[in-house]
Amino acid sequence: MPMIDPMIDSAGTAQQHDARGGRRIPYLRWWIVALIFTGTVLNYVARNTLSVLAPQLKTELAMTTAQYSYVVGTFLISYAVMQPICGYVIDRVGLRKGFAFFAVAWSIANMLHALAGGWLDLALFRMLLGGTEAALVPAGMKAITEWFPMKERSIATGWFSAGTAFGAAIAPPLIFAITLFGDWHWSFVVTGIAGLAWGIAWLLFYDAPDRHRAITPKERDYIVADRAPAVVGKADVRGIVTSGRFWRIAIPRFFVDPAWQTLNFWVPLYLASAHKMDLGQIAAFAWLPFLAADLGAIFAGYLSPFLTRMFGMRVISSRVAGISLGATLMIGPGCIGLSSSPYVAIALFCVGGFAHAMISVLHTTLSTDIFPQRDVATAVGFVGQIGWVGGAVSTLVIGQVADRTGFAPIFATLSVFDLIAAGILIVSLRHLRPAEPDRA
Repeated sequence: MPMIDPMIDSAGTAQQHDARGGRRIPYLRWWIVALIFTGTVLNYVARNTLSVLAPQLKTELAMTTAQYSYVVGTFLISYAVMQPICGYVIDRVGLRKGFAFFAVAWSIANMLHALAGGWLDLALFRMLLGGTEAALVPAGMKAITEWFPMKERSIATGWFSAGTAFGAAIAPPLIFAITLFGDWHWSFVVTGIAGLAWGIAWLLFYDAPDRHRAITPKERDYIVADRAPAVVGKADVRGIVTSGRFWRIAIPRFFVDPAWQTLNFWVPLYLASAHKMDLGQIAAFAWLPFLAADLGAIFAGYLSPFLTRMFGMRVISSRVAGISLGATLMIGPGCIGLSSSPYVAIALFCVGGFAHAMISVLHTTLSTDIFPQRDVATAVGFVGQIGWVGGAVSTLVIGQVADRTGFAPIFATLSVFDLIAAGILIVSLRHLRPAEPDRA
């Protein structure tokens, strides 16, 4: 994972020891991102296990398409409701203990899926999974805010967000492999055990930079040099949700998230229904849009600082410019209905994965730009809640109309939503200043 600052000299290129014998790790903040990336991968493998198995589970559990949409909808609604609650808990109890607790909880909820005997059982366990996995983005963005100066946050967010797409990408072949050696029940158990192991690792390794025993003094100084004075006290929930800056990024998120939820939960069913692919064929192709999303997330992370260096853009303007580029690229997947080839559809899904990851990374980073560190997890949770409400509504609508209309008009509508979101951001954020010094 690349570093961009020259702050550590030759004495810091290897592991160091302080006067008390404690081991110091250079560039520790990038190891923190690697840990978050790993947890994100496992989180998304767990949530995507259902969508990969959807064609099989529809048969074995006698689910209709509408009932499957209800199962997915319980996850999305629970996730939406719990995002700000998880964020507030993490802001209050601390990132180390809070994130570990939610990781263990979502892993247990995931394993419970193996006990499902019908779609109602599946919906209940899905609700538990959504409510606990909702901690992921608030916790990850709080960690990035704690560990990174503003000029590196979009890069760190890009790598963090790449974990979402990477997890979704490896889920189809991984779940297919597990089903070859067992059955669908084991897919939920194995992915749940992996999440439990990660939660323990987080608890053992993570701490804030001012307390972490392995950080070098130079890296600690580098991190805090670009940070505004800390705002003390509890997260200001009322101040967040009543502020104009919150709604300026929350409303666009409502239009952005449906496209990502569609990629996560509906692509396997689309390939099965529209192109008659079986589980093996889906496993062979359905991961490609998420690989493209990985590339889009990483690209977006570096795009923002590139725009500030090359064109003198302010931090927020550079984020919005990248979002606008991604929204323009989303026209591609909106045209899926114009081709009958499954390979063209996969290619356009890849364009959509790349483009949406760009939008998501830069939009999420905006929350760290405009809210103080104390409020970041709570603010990210509330913004995410608005987005997931949009995703839940779109999922329920898709479940009701997909069998009658097909997926083509749905994909076209979602691409228009991203353009609307970009337009709102361009108009509403023109004069907004960040909460911290504008040095990116």
